[in-house]
Amino acid sequence: MLCCNYLFTYTNYQVFCVCSSEGSNLTPAHRFPDFRLKTYAPLAFRYFRELFGIKPDDYLYSICNEPLIELSNPGASSSWFYLTSDDEFIIKTVQHKEAEFLQKLLPGYYMNLNQNPRTLLPKFYGLYCIQCGGVTVRVVVMNNILPRAMKMHYKYDLKGSSYKRRASRKERGKASPTFKDLDFQEMHEGLHFDQDTYNALMKTLQRDCRVLESFKIMDYSLLLGIHVLDRKPLVRGSRCDSRKGQKFLYSTALESIRGNVKDTEPGTDDDTLGGIPAKHKDESLLIFLGIIDILQSYSEDRRASSSTIALDESPPSLNRSLSETELDVYLV
Repeated sequence: MLCCNYLFTYTNYQVFCVCSSEGSNLTPAHRFPDFRLKTYAPLAFRYFRELFGIKPDDYLYSICNEPLIELSNPGASSSWFYLTSDDEFIIKTVQHKEAEFLQKLLPGYYMNLNQNPRTLLPKFYGLYCIQCGGVTVRVVVMNNILPRAMKMHYKYDLKGSSYKRRASRKERGKASPTFKDLDFQEMHEGLHFDQDTYNALMKTLQRDCRVLESFKIMDYSLLLGIHVLDRKPLVRGSRCDSRKGQKFLYSTALESIRGNVKDTEPGTDDDTLGGIPAKHKDESLLIFLGIIDILQSYSEDRRASSSTIALDESPPSLNRSLSETELDVYLV
């Protein structure tokens, strides 16, 4: 508790760095306009990175050594997404209110991770603000759920709801579309896991959903990536390249529900990239999944806006829908 108080007494503590194009004793010269970099709650995020075995040099190297890869955004938000070249981190732009909510969430987030690092909740590694030319951009650094080296034959954004939960025609026309709940029900007959894996996955999901409910967080999703082993692998890059990323603790789907299994589980070799083994009909699958979009609380204005589509006053949460009525349809 003393450690927690020490970390979060200064949760809103900020570090400023003015990066001049001419350089300084702290920053190198560069060809861009002068900009200002702000980092929020550096002690807290440093602790989170250490908890997952991320060394400072590795963190900086991943983010700064190579250009970031821009990703498409299948959701309704205006966020931009970027992936580090080593496949480790997702960098997402967030609104000011989302950045504020994350800072308020940190003490409870710390307690949850400290008690249970095996979680499918997002793993936050840093929160930053860049100001340049009158423009302010806030970004959060998170774990990457879907390894780029593994071909995802299907991707789903699941909420356990049917209201407006079908991918648009525009989304379906993409090379790698992200489908939704109704699409999943039409295209699949559930995912089948062995009993131990199913129990571990259900336990993790239900615990995570209870945590989100306690924080009054709503409108989150379960991001699900499916790789069909029986099809042509279509792995991008060489075997060596594919294993550059996902090297930190609890960074893969399988580790998130069963702990650090890299050295103990015979099935977690280079070919699986930490995916969870599953079956669908006669096909062998690897499942990659994680909970996303948790930076919105269920405030009174959101309650009012959703009253026309809700049958009661409870937030339309993944917790209520998946754990009580829908989860066994998805995961068998």
